[in-house]
Amino acid sequence: MLPEPNFTTTSNLTTTIPNSGDGGCPPVGKQLGRVILTPVYTIDVILGLLGNIVALWIFCFKLKTWKPNHLFLFNLVIADFMLLLCLPLRIDDLLRGHWVFGDGLCRINLFLLFTNRSASIALMTVVAIYRYFKVVHPHHRFTRMTNRQAAFVAVFVWLLVISPRVPILAYNHIKGSDNNTQCLFFTPHKETLCAIIILVGMHRVLMVLEFIFPLAMLLYCSIRISSFLKAHQMGKPDKVRKAMRVCTAIVAVFTVCFLPSTVTTIGVWVIRSYRPSDCAAFNTIVPLSLVSFGLNFLNSALDPIVYVFSSSMFRKALLGALSCAMRCGQNASENTPSSSGTQSTNQKELKSMRASGDT
Repeated sequence: MLPEPNFTTTSNLTTTIPNSGDGGCPPVGKQLGRVILTPVYTIDVILGLLGNIVALWIFCFKLKTWKPNHLFLFNLVIADFMLLLCLPLRIDDLLRGHWVFGDGLCRINLFLLFTNRSASIALMTVVAIYRYFKVVHPHHRFTRMTNRQAAFVAVFVWLLVISPRVPILAYNHIKGSDNNTQCLFFTPHKETLCAIIILVGMHRVLMVLEFIFPLAMLLYCSIRISSFLKAHQMGKPDKVRKAMRVCTAIVAVFTVCFLPSTVTTIGVWVIRSYRPSDCAAFNTIVPLSLVSFGLNFLNSALDPIVYVFSSSMFRKALLGALSCAMRCGQNASENTPSSSGTQSTNQKELKSMRASGDT
């Protein structure tokens, strides 16, 4: 996942393996990335599209009143759609075994993939912090922000996460030619520019830091909300549980999606630095890093869970839409009986009309 000059990459955008040509370990074939990542990415796209299309529909057509919390969640939907535009290209790359979309789309694809991760982490953290202030410090100025101020906060978050990724757009990440063309960010080739080596190093550090600090903030917010509500709402345990669902959902999604990729990032880093000739360790962590990046992009499918727990209005709109769909389905089935049933019903109605006419 985090290559050095004596490593070579598979068809996955970030996975690395030792290069036997440089006297290292024998390479793990491209087939490994194809077998593991193709079904994982496909599941991510299907579930992500289903959940986020429903979420977008509710945000655009069902929410009558927008609040700052809704704006933050809506931006999370935007971040998820950025990812869903990128993964089909990666699936095609895995199935073909090479990249066919050119240098421009390669740069944009890598930029959006990494920006999605940072944006999802940042926006989920903002949602948790907002809920923390609403519960623990209800009179704080942060809880009384207007929608316009919330929009400025969202813009600031996007600028914060986009800025470190902009250099990705400045360099060519295409390696090889014809049927060996690959779109790779972590380029371990000897001709790699010094600027890209520095960029990769910055990316490594950022991947770890953007997980550790938000996770610490999420845990702090969750613990403070729990202790505050238990101290002030002793007779109302239901309110404690409801308030904790938001932070619990965010921490759960955050951990499932981003913890594995952070751990494997550190793992490859440690193995490369301290045990560079340990082929068994590296061949073990390569499949783990592949799976971790599949989970990393699963956040687009799990984020709707955050929407449901974070907004009562979103939850009510979703339940209303589901109940309406169920009622419409029942009515449709009731209005399309069999021909014999229709005839008997009509006959009963005719008899009833005659009886009423006789009296």
